[in-house]
Amino acid sequence: MLEASKLDKIINDIIFYIKKSQEQIYDITENTRSEYVHIKEELEKVKLSVTQLIDRVDKLSIREKKARLHLMEVSRNFNRYTENDIKRAYDRAQKMQVELAILRGQEQVLRDKRNDLERSLRRLQDMLGKAENMMSHLGVVFNYLSENMASISSQIEELHKIQQLGISIIKAQEEERKRVAREIHDGPAQLLANIVMRAEYILKLMNVNPGAVKEELTNLQQLVRQSLQDVRKIIFDLRPMVLDDLGLVPALNRYIEDFKNQYKINAELVFFGKQERLPPATEIALFRVVQEALNNVHKHARAGQVLVKMEQLSDKITIRIKDDGRGFDPASIEQSKDRECYGLINMRERVQILKGEFKINSLPGKGTVITLTIPV
Repeated sequence: MLEASKLDKIINDIIFYIKKSQEQIYDITENTRSEYVHIKEELEKVKLSVTQLIDRVDKLSIREKKARLHLMEVSRNFNRYTENDIKRAYDRAQKMQVELAILRGQEQVLRDKRNDLERSLRRLQDMLGKAENMMSHLGVVFNYLSENMASISSQIEELHKIQQLGISIIKAQEEERKRVAREIHDGPAQLLANIVMRAEYILKLMNVNPGAVKEELTNLQQLVRQSLQDVRKIIFDLRPMVLDDLGLVPALNRYIEDFKNQYKINAELVFFGKQERLPPATEIALFRVVQEALNNVHKHARAGQVLVKMEQLSDKITIRIKDDGRGFDPASIEQSKDRECYGLINMRERVQILKGEFKINSLPGKGTVITLTIPV
């Protein structure tokens, strides 16, 4: 593991360079802002010039059109006008055309300049926004590193704990995968193999003893139903749909009812407070804790009765799972390397992820009480 002193030096160097980068970005930001203001002022002047020039072009266009109409009038009525009148009309129309062409050229130049300035202004505005955003991000990083990294040793220890937590979660996931694979192998897989054998037997029986086919088909139907029931149970254990559709309390009611019918253990859920939906991660975590607790009751407690009490308040949720089984020593179990303690570790870690409290009270021969409280 990296030594704390070396990591402190690395953090201090990072803080120094971030500070220098902040100063440089600040200079870039101020220069960009000054350039932005300058170009914006110039753009306003160019826009005003364009507006004025457009007005002059419009007025000159009207005068030039009148001059051309006058020239056409003089040209058609040659006998009514003298040569000097014709020459003046021609010179006047030509002069206005030249002046109008010059003004339109100037207008196009100003329009191009205005468009260039607008593009430059947008680029500077985008650059200014990015620079300010970077300044803000660097400020957040600087404050975090300078204020929140004072005790680097404790941070390293926390990272180590998180790593261990991740390892424990992976172990628990692998145990869960093994359990699901075992349930599928022992349940639906065996039944499906039996169904295939029964179907082959029925095909042969149709040629030998057709009268017995109906009874065999009835038996086959029962096997299919049993297989479907096992598959549905596995699906419910993996992800109960009622949890997504209706919420935690209905899902627990359904699970506890199935638990009671399957294992012949008198299980009951008592709820206090107002039922309100929780974040999906919280609901599935609490459901898994209760599920794991009841699974332990079935496997190890040899209990005849288990009571699950849940209280939902505005600021916290408390769940208490009590059984009358044979009990155990929590300290010795949690220190054991046996994989059977993964269930308890998994429950505790799920509650800790939700920033809650998890307690186990148990003695050999005195039953077990598991209590967990999480903030809402």
